[in-house]
Amino acid sequence: MAENRASANEETYGEGVPCWVDAQLPDVEAGKRFYGELFGWTFEEAYGSSVWARLDGDRVASLAPKTDGRMPTVWTVSFATSDAAALGRRITAAGGQLVMAPFPVGDLGTAALATDPEGAVFGLWQPGTHPGFGRRHEPNTFVWAELYTRNTAAANAFYGGLFHEALFGAGAEPDFGRADVTDVFPAEMPPHFLVHFRVADLPDALGAVHRLGGRVQAPPFETSYGVVAVVTDNQGASFALLQR
Repeated sequence: MAENRASANEETYGEGVPCWVDAQLPDVEAGKRFYGELFGWTFEEAYGSSVWARLDGDRVASLAPKTDGRMPTVWTVSFATSDAAALGRRITAAGGQLVMAPFPVGDLGTAALATDPEGAVFGLWQPGTHPGFGRRHEPNTFVWAELYTRNTAAANAFYGGLFHEALFGAGAEPDFGRADVTDVFPAEMPPHFLVHFRVADLPDALGAVHRLGGRVQAPPFETSYGVVAVVTDNQGASFALLQR
């Protein structure tokens, strides 16, 4: 396994703060070409068969091969926690489910996969040597996670109960919003999280997506947090591009 060095820029993330994103792809090498060209990321071996994506040396995401062809090709956001097992119990008590119970990822930390009561999938990350993003909020890095749900009031209650301080506490500046599915997607789209990456020039980024074999799901639209376009990569994983 490659050296698991952490950047000096990496910070500690509080409970409920989005701290990492990863993509599960049929072809990691194709993913490296797509995202390397789109965002200027470089890659190196991480844990097992996954790879770190780095921007100017700092960890910003990871790509991993799908272990089961029936699994979706998808970007997943993970929320920071100091105790994944305890948070998992709170999730199930609140009506969610654990898809994957907490499991160690070497010395990097402990991961879990969960769904909310409507079935939207998200990850949990209890840090070891890997605290999370080495940089975020900058161009070509994670900037926002939007939950598209059928019941925003219920989502606010569920996630507010889990992550109250991160979402609603004094001085909170959350990177996580909730919106109705039909605001952007057809009514039949299931509830889901959409990972947003910041870009400096949205038209240029959309041109690169097309050139690299991706497609636009939703053309640019205004939100309270910037101008967003929803796209898929060349393997079908959806994500959003955000210009502020």
